[in-house]
Amino acid sequence: MSRPPTFVPPSCAEPRPLSTSRGTFAVLDARPSGVLRGTALLLPGYTGSKEDFIALLEPLADAGYRTVAVDGRGQYETEGPADQIAYEQGELARDVLAQAAAVGGPLHLVGHSLGGQIARAAVLLDASPFSTFTLMSSGPAQISPAQQQRVKLLGDALAVMPMDQVWEAILAFDAPEDAEAEATEGREDLRRRWLRHNPAQLIATGRQLTTEPDRVAELAGVGPLPKHVLSGERDDTWPVPLLDEMAGRLEAHRTVVRGAEHSPNTDRPLETASALARFWDQY
Repeated sequence: MSRPPTFVPPSCAEPRPLSTSRGTFAVLDARPSGVLRGTALLLPGYTGSKEDFIALLEPLADAGYRTVAVDGRGQYETEGPADQIAYEQGELARDVLAQAAAVGGPLHLVGHSLGGQIARAAVLLDASPFSTFTLMSSGPAQISPAQQQRVKLLGDALAVMPMDQVWEAILAFDAPEDAEAEATEGREDLRRRWLRHNPAQLIATGRQLTTEPDRVAELAGVGPLPKHVLSGERDDTWPVPLLDEMAGRLEAHRTVVRGAEHSPNTDRPLETASALARFWDQY
């Protein structure tokens, strides 16, 4: 589970609803005070939310970039139906295209983890709204076997238990250092976010993570669209050598953020923001 350092956005960011042709989405819309160099759309990962990008918003605004971080349907502050069919990847990809149209392009598209695979599906439907595409800690196909087991256990629990009981079970299975970090860094914020996720969204997207096919060849054929693979130096969801190989297949720019793991956006936000801005500056 991602652990943003705070749920309080910086002064440059406005929490607001984004009205689109496919519904209304909760966003954090951060704008630079000076010259606008470009705009980015940021998609969070599994069990995450727009708050996972909070620590990136101010440094990216300082670099001249407007950033719009989104809660997808059924995530945290965006409502979603109880029907799992509503969270099929194609539906979520069309949501991304609607969000892009509402924000206005061209856009730098960034997807973290699950968000990267949803973003990839959107690009494969229509790449025209996007000037670049960054996969952040998001791999070529299904997640690692160990993570598949964890996600399956979570899905099985969500099918029979209420969200608050599942939350307590998650805490019980957390490593001691993770539980201690949550206790001191906003456990109540994380619990509140968890309880507002739609369980149908978590079950459906968890299934996607465990069955996603390799679509790298399809993505490599989308051009001209500059691609960027960014990750930490350790990752137990998609091993870093697999991400290296994917970057090679895509002929993508590659960034490894030292000292970061699966969430460089929260582990090393200043370094991650700098890497994103340097990539975007080229386009």
